Amino acid sequence: MKAAYHTLGCKVNQYDTEAMRELFEQAGYETVPFEAEADVYVINTCTVTGVGDKKSLQMIRRCAREHPASGIIVTGCLAQRSPEKVKLPGVRLILGTQRRGEVVELYEAAVREGVQRVAVDSLKAARFESLAITSLSEHVRAYMKIQEGCNRYCSYCIIPYVRGPIRSRAIADIRAEAERLAAAGYREIVLTGIHLTSYGQDLRDGTQLTDAIRAVHEVPGIRRIRLGSLEPVIVTEAFVRELEAMPKVCRQFHLALQSGSDAILARMRRRYTAAEFLAACDLLRSAFPDCALTTDIVTGFPGETQEDFEETERVCAAVGFSRMHVFPYSEREGTAAATMDGALPRAVREARAVQLIRLGKQLEEHALRAFAGRAVEILVERTENGVSTGYTGAYMRASLPGDYREGTLVGARVTGIQQGGLLCEPLDKQEEER
Repeated sequence: MKAAYHTLGCKVNQYDTEAMRELFEQAGYETVPFEAEADVYVINTCTVTGVGDKKSLQMIRRCAREHPASGIIVTGCLAQRSPEKVKLPGVRLILGTQRRGEVVELYEAAVREGVQRVAVDSLKAARFESLAITSLSEHVRAYMKIQEGCNRYCSYCIIPYVRGPIRSRAIADIRAEAERLAAAGYREIVLTGIHLTSYGQDLRDGTQLTDAIRAVHEVPGIRRIRLGSLEPVIVTEAFVRELEAMPKVCRQFHLALQSGSDAILARMRRRYTAAEFLAACDLLRSAFPDCALTTDIVTGFPGETQEDFEETERVCAAVGFSRMHVFPYSEREGTAAATMDGALPRAVREARAVQLIRLGKQLEEHALRAFAGRAVEILVERTENGVSTGYTGAYMRASLPGDYREGTLVGARVTGIQQGGLLCEPLDKQEEER
């Protein structure tokens, strides 16, 4: 039996897909590319935006059309939010954002019984579903989900409704998975969650995100720890001091800004002001002067004036982000923002996104040029035609001459930039020792 997988959306979804892949492999299924012929296709859906819905439904329909004799499993956020929408021809099993650990048993039972099974449960009393992973399809960097759910209920966001309340993974489980991944040869672990900043709050025993980071930091063989998206409210002097004491933590931090206008932040129900966001960035840069800061921005939120948008531009320029993910606002039925007054035309939302993306490209190039002449460490991901490529600790794409094995960490010096990445030369042994 052969199984294939397709993931839409975030890194948390990617982790969940990898966990399901391992469960199918343990049950004797062979993993094949999604474009190949398979007996079962697993589609992990996204519903953050209308585009996520559309792409998810298109993928399900395409899969059913191209592989009419195969079974389809639909899981993820769209399945949790609207299971009736994904009850399409060819779909054998519908899972939400729980019970992924039972995916093989539920699917095979549905096949035996010749039914279309919906296994979407309420999330009100959900616990953290610990899905063990020992290897991933990406060979050098491992994603580890340590947190699930969100209690923030930002006015534009559907995620709390489809992921449920915050649940945190036990420290012992985190350490055990880090040890398995290190034994499998992974050198970098990316800690992910739906709302990573909330890690530990539900445990009510004083456990914090830095405790989870430290559990991974103590594992021999792990050389890098990268953090997923954070909220600026977590960036306190105490938090930064603890990070300083853990040199494996990558000097790249993703802080979700969303808007630079205090008026829009309030309408979004974000729990900080633009000044507080800038203060958090300053605090990180005071401890890590060379750190890269990345962010998410939403343009065209209901009520956003031209002045609000220009404030966002000013904040972005003041921070000097090395990368910006920009999205035009998309209504999500069931959220508070969907019924707010002041809705902007789609063309205005998209035009502002284009303008901000243009600024983001300028800031990215400036950030890359700032690394000229510096020593960096590259985690090699691919080697082709005598050139190795990978990412630095600041998550900048880099290339250097030489045939280095995947997963190798190479010391290099930046000599220039090319196509949104760094050009490097390997350090000689004397430079590495210095």
